[in-house]
Amino acid sequence: MASSPCGNTNFDSGLEIKTRSVEQTLIPLVSQITTLINHKDKPKKSERTLAAIHRVGQAVSVAVGRFVAVGEAIAAENQELKDEMSQACFEARRAGDAIAQLTDVGSAAPSSQVDARVTVFSDRTAMVKAARLLLSSVTKVLVLADRIVIKQIITSRNKVLVTLDHLERVSTFQEFVQIFSQFGNEMVEFAHLTGDRQNDLKDEKKKARMAAARAVLEKCTMMLLTASKTCLRHPDCESARINKDAVFHRMRCALEQVIEIVTEARSCGDSKILPVSIYNGIRDFKSSVECLRENLYSWSPQDMGSQLDVLVERTEDFTDSPYTSHEQRQAILGLCQLARQEAQQLLQCWIEAQSAQAKQPPEDMEVAVLKTCQSINDLRRELHKAAVSRASDQLKVHSEQLSLRALKAAGAEGNLEAVAEYSRTLTEQKEQLIETCRLLCHVSGTEPLEITCIHAEETFHVIGPQIISAAQTLALHPSSKIAKENLDVFCESWESQLCDMALLVREINDVFEGKRGDKRPYLSLPRPGVGIKHSANLKTSKPVKLDAEEQMSMAKLGLELRLLSSDVDTEIEKWDDQEHEIVRQSQSLASMAYNMYLFTRGEGLLKTTADFFHQAEVLSEEGLQLCSSLRTFAVQLVDEEKSTVLTEMEKLVALCQQLQMGGKTPVQGKTAIFQKVDSSIQTTRGILTVVLSMLPYCNKLHRKHKSERCSLDSPQDWRETQDTSTPVKEESTLNVKNGSNGFGVKSLEQHMASINLLESK
Repeated sequence: MASSPCGNTNFDSGLEIKTRSVEQTLIPLVSQITTLINHKDKPKKSERTLAAIHRVGQAVSVAVGRFVAVGEAIAAENQELKDEMSQACFEARRAGDAIAQLTDVGSAAPSSQVDARVTVFSDRTAMVKAARLLLSSVTKVLVLADRIVIKQIITSRNKVLVTLDHLERVSTFQEFVQIFSQFGNEMVEFAHLTGDRQNDLKDEKKKARMAAARAVLEKCTMMLLTASKTCLRHPDCESARINKDAVFHRMRCALEQVIEIVTEARSCGDSKILPVSIYNGIRDFKSSVECLRENLYSWSPQDMGSQLDVLVERTEDFTDSPYTSHEQRQAILGLCQLARQEAQQLLQCWIEAQSAQAKQPPEDMEVAVLKTCQSINDLRRELHKAAVSRASDQLKVHSEQLSLRALKAAGAEGNLEAVAEYSRTLTEQKEQLIETCRLLCHVSGTEPLEITCIHAEETFHVIGPQIISAAQTLALHPSSKIAKENLDVFCESWESQLCDMALLVREINDVFEGKRGDKRPYLSLPRPGVGIKHSANLKTSKPVKLDAEEQMSMAKLGLELRLLSSDVDTEIEKWDDQEHEIVRQSQSLASMAYNMYLFTRGEGLLKTTADFFHQAEVLSEEGLQLCSSLRTFAVQLVDEEKSTVLTEMEKLVALCQQLQMGGKTPVQGKTAIFQKVDSSIQTTRGILTVVLSMLPYCNKLHRKHKSERCSLDSPQDWRETQDTSTPVKEESTLNVKNGSNGFGVKSLEQHMASINLLESK
């Protein structure tokens, strides 16, 4: 450990911090101790300085005492960690007491007496030692508490697995209904534990893998329900059994992947998680080329040639595909050849520079470096264009779901020959989508997006055959309502994955264009202990959590919210004036709707229906504020324009009032609460649809009138006109800006919610 352990959070605790909650809990403590160690060491200390040091030390000691009390309580409840936790708590308490003693300078005592005592001023070594012990022991307590969270996830997974085994072996409907109810509750608990863990992880790749595994579990829960019911109704049907077995197998694999992530275990398939993409190859090649500017001898000519060969070889996934157009194939091959030529020219300049024992790259080599990098950038752009255009074309083709409709109709008619024919068509489409996902993976631009591409590829690979087996079952039993319902569920999962693929393409485009597509969460929940205007409304309904079946039934609505909120964001980006009221309020609506979408997945900040209804009420009020802004905006418009804006605004007012009244209406019973959630999502969808239709129109009018204003006699005339003609708009009483309000529901913060490590100075 460095002599100044508080300069940053990377102190020598011997423990790696893998979650944000542990890191964020430690940062203020590190900052406070830094204040103690790095105080100005002046010969004369004022009473004010002495009192400040005393307060800081006492605050640390008191906070550590409270922290240790919680740690000891956790130790008492978890016997397997009791000894380790107790030892860490003992060390933390001892360090806290030492810091309190060293900072107890006795501000009321004469300065001569103070200087005669052993304090932080006279024994800096002791202070540094105490700080090291405190940081190390507190970190150990937090990491041990984190192990308990991991244990909870493992225990929850084990319960799910046991119930899953029981479900697989049931032979009667009555027994199945009983066990599935238990299974649903266990899955909800597992979803919330893993959702919190996913949000808390620091490693973005692990986050993406966790999201993929949880998405599988979410979708498979509904499939498991209908596939099992179909198998129970038609026990001798081989296609029904195959369909059911595939669902159970996929769920077990996803459960295992979650545990691998939280325990950091390695499976034999880990090496296949991230295949080397073209984007990574381009990034590494460019980095190596540019390093030659700093050090001519950092790389060998043989390495450059072999690295470029591997890179060009990977483009064969594009050029060898029968679905790549002739023009795109020729463009890619031409750019590969150009990259080879530019690299060869660079190689010659490089060898000449090394032969001359140059210390810096000569001018011709600088030019060769720039040309090589440019040719590689052009290749990346062409590959990106090819992959994204392929994906967009396929999404358009599949938007009407003609193959799925035909397969459903053939199954309902009991036409096995037609089912076989349409199954071949679906299989071909599946192979096309799988190949497209591989191409998207090559150009994804980030490792988390690569993981998402791989997940999409695996999903199409698995769901295609499952749809076919479900259709075969229906064709054998065309009058079976359960078999029809089962096929519908698998087809909806296919459609859902296509929606996810559309969002994935958009995110890949955002990364390529330099815009990170990460959605900023809208945090509208109150801070702990801080009352806000609408907090009373949280008691209108008893907080409940949706079970797995309810979450699945609203998954499609949730996906529509996600797509709409993303579309609103896209329209907002087209506005030149990002500070316009219409823009800011529309962005807030999109962010809140995204939170509601996360709720349907069992993720995000909205944990219960009470949270959800509160969010819906805040969204409705923000929507009404947007209506006020639209009314103000309409004042400056001509009659036809004004009429159009006001008509859409009236639709928005009606929907916001509907959402507001629905949120305030008390309901009792789980079914009624679920219906209220469903209704709120439908109304929110309507609100976003209206906003999405208005944004481009308002943007067009805003630009038009801005241009007309610029033609006025002078800027001064314009300012005077504005001052007299523009109504004053009252500011919203709600704080709707994006940003953290400190309410985050992190896994460790749930254990440490009552602890404030640091008091204010």
